[in-house]
Amino acid sequence: MDKIDPKKSMLGYRAKRGEFETLELPARQYLMIDGHGDPNSSPEFTSAVESLYPLAYGLKFLSKRELERDYVVPPLEALWWADDMSAFTTAREKSSWDYTLMLLVPDWLSGDDVDRVTDTLREKKRAQAQTTTPRLGEIRLEQLREGTCIQTLHIGPFDAEAEVLARLHDEVVPQSGFELAGKHHEIYLSDFRRVAPERLRTILRQPVVRVEGG
Repeated sequence: MDKIDPKKSMLGYRAKRGEFETLELPARQYLMIDGHGDPNSSPEFTSAVESLYPLAYGLKFLSKRELERDYVVPPLEALWWADDMSAFTTAREKSSWDYTLMLLVPDWLSGDDVDRVTDTLREKKRAQAQTTTPRLGEIRLEQLREGTCIQTLHIGPFDAEAEVLARLHDEVVPQSGFELAGKHHEIYLSDFRRVAPERLRTILRQPVVRVEGG
């Protein structure tokens, strides 16, 4: 059985440092869970990550067992926003950040599959006399339609992203005849729980729309 790796086979999971690429992306479905606040200190952020992965791996095993289609669980992704987007590019006021954590789900899996795996996880925890995965009930399957996007690769600590984002937002996007549309999107190609900050590889993506008359 061949194993599909979305990072290698799907558009948008490759980027180069110092280069800003414009892409046209199709709608994709994700497991999603929302949160607010500083990801470095918020228990809510940690519990969101810990809730997503059991469900994602449960879907992978269901796909392999019942559909004979195996795949690599894709990297963690997140949408980020704030009332004042300068909270990302200048002040880095993390306590004001909102986010949606996401894991891509292959298009051959459905909401019914998500419900089945969710029920199985709950029953397993109940049988083991354990509490259920903290925020399992808050996870949803939802499509994301980003369309036209500009993205680049950042290598290094998350707090060093500000300069790259400022260049993307204030220079690259307007000079390309676009304006910001939608939420800032990050794809974590490295596992930030295990990789040293200076080696982290993160795709920074911004949905855009063409400026009228531009």
